[in-house]
Amino acid sequence: MKEKLGAPRDYEELIRVIHDRYDEMSKSYQKIAVYLTQNPNDVAVRSVNAIGETSGVHASSFVRFAQALGYEGFKDLQTLFQKRLSTAAPGFEARIKALETELGGRKDCSEAGFLHDLVVRDIASLREMLTDIPAEKLAEAVKLLEKADVIYLLGQLRSAPVVELLRYILTMLGKRCVLLDPGGGLATHMARAIRKSDVLFAVSFRFYANEVVNIVEDAAGRGIPIVAISDSTLSPLAKSASVLFAVPEHEYTFSRSLAAPMCLAQALTVALAARLQNNAVSPRIPTVTAE
Repeated sequence: MKEKLGAPRDYEELIRVIHDRYDEMSKSYQKIAVYLTQNPNDVAVRSVNAIGETSGVHASSFVRFAQALGYEGFKDLQTLFQKRLSTAAPGFEARIKALETELGGRKDCSEAGFLHDLVVRDIASLREMLTDIPAEKLAEAVKLLEKADVIYLLGQLRSAPVVELLRYILTMLGKRCVLLDPGGGLATHMARAIRKSDVLFAVSFRFYANEVVNIVEDAAGRGIPIVAISDSTLSPLAKSASVLFAVPEHEYTFSRSLAAPMCLAQALTVALAARLQNNAVSPRIPTVTAE
């Protein structure tokens, strides 16, 4: 790989550099940075023109972005993503290429075609979680949830269904939880009751709700442990979270799916149930009505 002096030499170093420089980047470069961190597999297998078309940023801007980081061109930067993908998991690169072919060749615009498109993308997102989310991070989050006196739940707009699921399961497990409901404009005031012995569980995706971001930043400033699910390590929640789960979102023409974050939220609660019930083999989440 051709590179100038100081260019990041592996994927991990590249991501660190992007994070360090993100606040100083132009709006266009920030958009590129978010796309790169959210879609590393797409970056590995697609052409710069295809990436530009999907992201809404001209391909030449991606080239200049790479050069600003010290590379001769975009292909040199792309090599880091390709190396990451080739070592992610056996056969993973082939599956991603197959997905790209399947989506690129879809001509069916019927109702069934849209269903097919969404399901295929969700399968890809779920597979990516298996390789991208470290086991130690899951364990750290569940430990925080277990120790918390009260779990405060925060999510608005498109994130609301995720925290509603969390509230239901945590309540059925007998874990004290409070939903910071935006109704009545009281969420910010309710959040002031959070103590250091509690945990704030926040969920937010683009476009991030201002109240959610403000509450998270205030809680972090008061030393409150925060578990967060968001769409990028460049999310406004990232710098405040004790444990951050970045679940990248594929670009959709109408709506972005919640399949992956809902699955992650449920996995965390099942793992919490295993701890609370001292039953790692078959933890049970009680139901409201008898079967």
